[in-house]
Amino acid sequence: MIQKLRKLLKNQRGLTLVELLAVVVILGIISAIAIPSIGGLINNSKKDAHIANAQTMVNAVKLMITADELTFDKDNKATVTLETLVKDNYLDKVKDPSGNGYDEKNSIVTVTKGTDNAYDYSVKLISTNGVTYLDNDPFKIKRSDVKLK
Repeated sequence: MIQKLRKLLKNQRGLTLVELLAVVVILGIISAIAIPSIGGLINNSKKDAHIANAQTMVNAVKLMITADELTFDKDNKATVTLETLVKDNYLDKVKDPSGNGYDEKNSIVTVTKGTDNAYDYSVKLISTNGVTYLDNDPFKIKRSDVKLK
């Protein structure tokens, strides 16, 4: 019995060089496919986060309208900066998912009041290094309309 076990242990062989090479090639092919798609997922999630931030800004401005703290000009338009929304505690500091930070003075929500008291909203999100991520109604914008660079 012990002799059979020793014989079995001596017959154990490792991977041949060809088998090892095949495994490395397969792993290389898998990584060549996976890495670009992971990069696309990261960019899409950043774009979605910018859209969500813009929608949050619009919702904060809706609170301002409800609280009657928004003044419209003669053209029935009003503009609110991200800085004002944060300063007046309608929003906490908004984090830029691209890592640059938002330009709080130039990132704005523009509200237009219609004749039937319906409101149209447009958000312009700008990074501190001057990139305009989006400039449109964030509830109608598509992911492909968001610019990351």
